[in-house]
Amino acid sequence: MSTYVYGITARSHPALPEGMTGVGEPPLPVRLLTAGELTAVVSDAPEGLRPKRRDLLAHQNVLAETGAAGCVLPMRFGSVAPDDDSVTQVLTDRAEHYRERLRELDGKVEYNVKASHVEEAVLHLVMAENAEVRELAEANRRSGGGSYDDKIRLGEMVAAGVKARETADANEVQGLLEPAAAALSVGPESTGWLLNVSFLVARDSAEAFLAAVEQVRKGHAHLDLRVNGPLPPYSFVEPGPAEPAGSAAGADAGVQ
Repeated sequence: MSTYVYGITARSHPALPEGMTGVGEPPLPVRLLTAGELTAVVSDAPEGLRPKRRDLLAHQNVLAETGAAGCVLPMRFGSVAPDDDSVTQVLTDRAEHYRERLRELDGKVEYNVKASHVEEAVLHLVMAENAEVRELAEANRRSGGGSYDDKIRLGEMVAAGVKARETADANEVQGLLEPAAAALSVGPESTGWLLNVSFLVARDSAEAFLAAVEQVRKGHAHLDLRVNGPLPPYSFVEPGPAEPAGSAAGADAGVQ
């Protein structure tokens, strides 16, 4: 039977709530595997696991319950090892690394910040900042829309201006928020977002970090900022003792 891994914590971590269950239908019992000073929070892995809302929430709930009592290194949804022995072997082989990560992440949570442009607002901004774009747009307007070539040229200039703003805005937002965090992890690029960054934040500094986000939001009306958190620090833990279970492993464990 394959083993589903939720996270790794210290052997000294307080006991989990009695009767805790995790992924699967019906939900499978959560148990602990210990090796040396480390413990993995696991259950049997259900057959055909997919990132359904029920199982995503179950994964997140196990981590929330475990994290409420102490630091846990979260594994992403879909982390599956061949068996229990494989898990304990990796805990033994990488004990020093996991102990260091537990010390570093103790008392910290993750906030993911994504930013995109408000289309109409950023177009106005590009026009306001670029005299050449304004002049060409006005010339086209006076001539009843402009020639085909002039329309293409204007479109290219506007697109270039927006692209430049994307880069500048991403760098600026990251720079403004970085001082309020202990560390950051740049996420993969994706369509629709000019910024996708996760910030590691001390729990007792969370209000200050969120206040910094709000200041950025107020000062950048052309940006749409979205914050997801507090989350377990997924982006600050290297892959653990589990092999991803196909496409499920790539799912974001955060359910919105």
